Amino acid sequence: MHQFHPSILRKYDIRGLVDETLTAEDFHAAGQCFGVLARQNGVEAVAVCRDGRLSSLDFEEALIAGITSVGIHVVKVGMGPTPLLYYAVKSQHDIGGGAMITGSHNDERYNGLKMMLDSRPIWGEEIQEFHHQLAAFQPDDFLKTGTVSTRDIQAAYIKRMTDKIVIDPNLKVVWDCGNGVVGHLIHQLVAALPGTHYVLHDQVDGTFPNHHPDPTVECNMDDLKAAVQQYQAHVGIGFDGDGDRIGIIAESGRMIYGDELMVIYGRDLLKRHPGSTLLLDIKTSSFIVRDLQSHGGDPRLSPTGHSSIKSMMKETGALLAGELSGHMFFADDYYGYDDALYAAVRLLSILSLEKKTVTELLQGLPVIYKTGEMRIPCDDAEKFHVMDRILERLKGRPGLITIDGVRVETDEGWWLLRASNTEAVLIARAEALSEEGLTVLKEGMQAILAAENLFYDRT
Repeated sequence: MHQFHPSILRKYDIRGLVDETLTAEDFHAAGQCFGVLARQNGVEAVAVCRDGRLSSLDFEEALIAGITSVGIHVVKVGMGPTPLLYYAVKSQHDIGGGAMITGSHNDERYNGLKMMLDSRPIWGEEIQEFHHQLAAFQPDDFLKTGTVSTRDIQAAYIKRMTDKIVIDPNLKVVWDCGNGVVGHLIHQLVAALPGTHYVLHDQVDGTFPNHHPDPTVECNMDDLKAAVQQYQAHVGIGFDGDGDRIGIIAESGRMIYGDELMVIYGRDLLKRHPGSTLLLDIKTSSFIVRDLQSHGGDPRLSPTGHSSIKSMMKETGALLAGELSGHMFFADDYYGYDDALYAAVRLLSILSLEKKTVTELLQGLPVIYKTGEMRIPCDDAEKFHVMDRILERLKGRPGLITIDGVRVETDEGWWLLRASNTEAVLIARAEALSEEGLTVLKEGMQAILAAENLFYDRT
């Protein structure tokens, strides 16, 4: 019986180090597990898509072999961003699920697998059960072999995103694909949009030669910042490795974080849908929560993670959700999944209709002092145990929120510590109304970390 490395079956997906903790044999076994799960849910055909990493093509072959070995049909939609896979499942009536081969925003050493059935992600216990599912296979699981076909849905996907969107033809936009898989579609997208468009790093290259494919880390946005200034563009748009995270550079050259983007999207949506529920992940600024309340919304904090948010959107009927990390989910006139390309098009539409800059769209927010996301190295096998011990020490503390990790609200502001579900790190963030208050918060957070012999990067 195949054995998965204990580190790769994660909360939201399967992810690991290529040829170390994650192999083609893992993809074959995961394909069998996913195929049996699909069959148990009455699904006969699933779509498979891959990103541009060097290992993704081989992993795709192994995954498809595993899925078809248990009688499920596979529709290959080729190389493309994760939202293309989601679109295939949502738009193609004969496809009841999907699997995406991607390492997301991780560096070139990693790859992974995201899965969905019908409209819901496969996550949590369902992924953890893959260990046991292999042992439970029966001989009749392999009595029928599925077929494989290919389908090109890229043009339909671009058309769906751009059909109803109004864009000012005077808009100047810079796009940074970061050598991720968005580069495979970017020229089709910009050809469908009015305006002047400048494209950076569009060659899909799994070694990511220009910068790491994570637009939430400011140094990865340096090329985009420079180009926005060079071309005097209205906005710069960056993507992660698989196109489900967006990063924004304002016309001023300032990086706009995901929770600030939720102000722009939220204020716009609330004009049409007053009183709507909006979901914001636990890392969101408290001042942004208050702003959306003041504009007539019902903002609620959610655990971090695309699977958690999609599930909570269904439960609450939320029309919009967003994470600090740049995952944006639209359910008012779209499918409710995280699609950075659609989020980009939606932002351009708001800029065009409002006839305002990104900076002007954020007017009214207070000046706040914040750290951004800090990543504190912590062993994958230990990080959740560390958070359990920290939570135990903080029990009973006023202002403690435990939706996902620990968030501590004080008179100065708030700080957050949580274990990443995708990296061997703890994520930390702090925010205050003054520089002095931010220092106090960071010192309090560091005292908690020091008890675990962990330290944030003071730079």
